Amino acid sequence: MSYQPHYATREPLRSRLDGEPGLAVLEFGAPWCGHCHAAQPLLRDLLGEYPDAVHLKVEDGKGRPMGRSFGVTLWPTVIVMEQGKELARAVRPTTLDDLSSLDDALSARVVPPVR
Repeated sequence: MSYQPHYATREPLRSRLDGEPGLAVLEFGAPWCGHCHAAQPLLRDLLGEYPDAVHLKVEDGKGRPMGRSFGVTLWPTVIVMEQGKELARAVRPTTLDDLSSLDDALSARVVPPVR
């Protein structure tokens, strides 16, 4: 699975994410967030290069503890994790350059597809 256009219907447990093997890309935001909508084409392009990374869109906001456990204060916040460890983070990306740390973290751990 790569790019996921919809928010998860249930917020995942932090303990489950921390124990998940492989690469995970967590995207914190809200369905009504303009910055989140604007970032979608960038994220779709980036994540299209890494189909083995799990992309999980987590709706954040009042009463939602997952974002607080990651220190999220602005949307979207996108975090690359591997086995519970944060590898890279991008906050309010507006260009592909803003996602370069995510791309670097993903490409360092994924064998690129043969083209």
